[in-house]
Amino acid sequence: MEFLKFDELEKKITGLVENHTLLKKRNLELEKLIQNKSMELEEANKKLGGLREERDTVRTKVDSLLDLLQEIKTT
Repeated sequence: MEFLKFDELEKKITGLVENHTLLKKRNLELEKLIQNKSMELEEANKKLGGLREERDTVRTKVDSLLDLLQEIKTT
């Protein structure tokens, strides 16, 4: 009878160890996924910054062209 309890305990401990191993592996996979997504986000933010700069440059150029047109209309 006591051996049955030990067998039960051994099965539970083995199950816990297997679950721990699986969870540890999954945790590593998720950490890699987070790292990849962080790098993608950083790249997207850099691209967005470049697009904002480009937009501002275009806006400045359009504003200066509109000012030139305004000067032509007033003269």
